[in-house]
Amino acid sequence: MPRLNEIPLSVLDLAPIRQGGSAAETFDDSVALAQLAERRGFERFWLAEHHSIDGIASAATSVLIGHVAGQTSRIRVGSGGIMLPNHPPLVIAEQFGTLETLYPGRIDLSLGRAPGADAATMAALRRDAFAGVDDFPQRLEELKGYLDDERPGQRVRAVPGQGTRVPLWLLGSSDYSARLAGREGLPFAFAAQFAPARLHEALRVYRDNFRPSALLDEPYAMVGLPVIAADSDLQAEYLASTARQKFLGLVRGQRILAQPPTEHMDWSPLEQSQVEQFLGAAVVGGPDTVREGLEAFLEATGADELMLHTDVYSLEDRLRSYEIVADLWQAGD
Repeated sequence: MPRLNEIPLSVLDLAPIRQGGSAAETFDDSVALAQLAERRGFERFWLAEHHSIDGIASAATSVLIGHVAGQTSRIRVGSGGIMLPNHPPLVIAEQFGTLETLYPGRIDLSLGRAPGADAATMAALRRDAFAGVDDFPQRLEELKGYLDDERPGQRVRAVPGQGTRVPLWLLGSSDYSARLAGREGLPFAFAAQFAPARLHEALRVYRDNFRPSALLDEPYAMVGLPVIAADSDLQAEYLASTARQKFLGLVRGQRILAQPPTEHMDWSPLEQSQVEQFLGAAVVGGPDTVREGLEAFLEATGADELMLHTDVYSLEDRLRSYEIVADLWQAGD
């Protein structure tokens, strides 16, 4: 199995809006984090599509990807992911074809089926409630057609986009996208940062169903993982209360801004159990604890790449967490 210093590490940013902060500050924070990730050798920096959620500022995902790519120079920047049934495939091909033209060789396009929103927001997006349930493979094929070389007689083209071959990934939290990614010979990213329960099943399905393609000779699985590193276990557990408050809000049907850390969580035993299910894969602690946790996770999953998501209140603590992980990662180099 791969060891920590043998695999690429990447960053997932949900562009969190803090209590007392603003979306403009969030965008500055995203750039600062991407620049640190680039300096420390992280492979890619992804942003996720969510809509009408008070604490997340990445709704216009392709716009923010362009903003981050324009203020970095090497790191790959992309989506984790674009919810394809929310959009005409042609529009996504045009957006990401434009990004690839502006930042050649640096753009990733990871795709998901979920709406990234509630029912009312889905309606505002003009999304069919059943979109993507059965027709996601057809949407994927249409998108690929707009990014591949132009076919003879092709009437509708993505300009720019056609022929850019923006690298495609499938993102999922179940075995559906895992099976489809395997069948299509695409890389697969599993969202264990919020849905770890089916991680091992999805990885097995992906690897068992993988068919070599022009893109990949063998399966490539990346796993999104919540990681909070601090100078001590105690400090890391304290900082992790921000993420726990966010998921507690979800359990209660509340959408909250990122909250300052707290030493006391006001929750019932049932609520605590539900929050812990969301964060079941989390690695939280000081340097030694985090190193051991990441090594154990790699041993259990055989992941080819880890995409770390650090959900803490302050930018300084978030940057510090990634610095600690980078030191651990590069210690054997």
